[in-house]
Amino acid sequence: MQRSLCEKGLRAKGRLQSFLYNGSRSFAVPASSSPESPPIIPPFDYEPRPYNGMSADEIFQKRKSFLGPSLFHYYQKPLNIVEGKMQYLFDDSGRRYLDAFAGIVTVSCGHCHPDIVNAIVEQTKLLQHTTTIYLHHAIVEFAEALASKMPGNLKVVYFVNSGTEANELAMMMARLYSGNLSMIALRNAYHGGSAGTIGLTALNTWKYPLPQGEIHHVVNPDPYRGVFGSDAALYAKELQDHIDYGTPGKIAGFIAETIQGVGGAVELAPGYLKLVYDIVRKAGGVCIADEVQSGFGRTGSHYWGFETQGVIPDIVTMAKGIGNGLPLGAVVTTPEIAQVMAQKIQFNTFGGNPVCSAGGLAVLKVLDKEKRQIHCADVGSHLIERLRSLQKNHEIIGDVRGQGLMVGIELVTDREKKTPAKVETGVLFEKLKDLGVLVGKGGLHGNVFRIKPPMCFTKADADFLVDALDYAISGM
Repeated sequence: MQRSLCEKGLRAKGRLQSFLYNGSRSFAVPASSSPESPPIIPPFDYEPRPYNGMSADEIFQKRKSFLGPSLFHYYQKPLNIVEGKMQYLFDDSGRRYLDAFAGIVTVSCGHCHPDIVNAIVEQTKLLQHTTTIYLHHAIVEFAEALASKMPGNLKVVYFVNSGTEANELAMMMARLYSGNLSMIALRNAYHGGSAGTIGLTALNTWKYPLPQGEIHHVVNPDPYRGVFGSDAALYAKELQDHIDYGTPGKIAGFIAETIQGVGGAVELAPGYLKLVYDIVRKAGGVCIADEVQSGFGRTGSHYWGFETQGVIPDIVTMAKGIGNGLPLGAVVTTPEIAQVMAQKIQFNTFGGNPVCSAGGLAVLKVLDKEKRQIHCADVGSHLIERLRSLQKNHEIIGDVRGQGLMVGIELVTDREKKTPAKVETGVLFEKLKDLGVLVGKGGLHGNVFRIKPPMCFTKADADFLVDALDYAISGM
């Protein structure tokens, strides 16, 4: 069996060696280390190019001068990342980092994957852009391949540029098709940053004080923090009560992430979507699955997150991993629902342009060729098992959750009260970076580490991440 680029980076030659960077210099050290020593990043057969661009300080100053003040950055001293290869990133000094966040769950196949880069470059040489007013083979080839991955009658594809746009379009479809206005979303959800999708979002850190426009948020079926634990029936009853008391009785639709991303890798109570989808459809609404982060095999057990709950939605939205870094999103729905969009002109200038379509099709092919869904199941189960073992040794780890390579680690100062460990999370966040591990943060209180790496992440990478976390916590 041909090994992927990620596995090729791990070579055994007697005693494995790796390189630690001190400024721009490197020196070899043994891969094995004692518990008192920091863990060593796995070896990787790649040499980054020398960087001669602007310094991190200069970039930071220009960013503050010319970019919007709402931008935020990770780490007290922001990293200047200049190159990436598969599951690793390199800063301006040449130091290598394990990327366990994948550009916010966007780099699905790996940074600069050669198959995807080649598809993008070759199409760019021929034609970058025309829009759908002309025919082009790339968009229909991509749409056909994407539709083939969908269950049921989900066969009509609309291409957009982001997850926010996808959810905006899905909400409009639901309202037009149902003839109703009320949308229902979950607390702790994140669905985008536009005026409409901010309404669907239910985390105050991401919401401006704008009119939400007939959007209702119901109790989140969170097995760890939820008021009903893992009892899906009680959460479903609460949604039914909300429809009965808080809406006209008829709704446009219901939208949910199968595993909440920005909210901290929160899984929904088992069986929840099956119960809720029945309730929503009886109330005249359509069911929307937000697969922006959980799709394309990342959960391991299934290609789409909603399949883990045994349901088929009426509309599916996706972005991020669909393009491995390209600005690309999509909405997939049934022919019946799609028909309502023919009442007027529905158009997206850049949606499905030749370059993004060629890149998106290459992503689907790579995921299949390299069997990334199976890989996510294998490596993800190993990672979660190791994290849960670590949880037994460190009281600060309140919960380990997720599926495949979509994992959350919630940190608390009191396991019984589940008090968010806000300060401690910030300290560990910096320590992990210093050790060479880049993770994400999430949850309302920012106390959840989001582990969602490129899907070529290996067991050796998982071990390094867990060992780094163990070392960082032990040193507090």
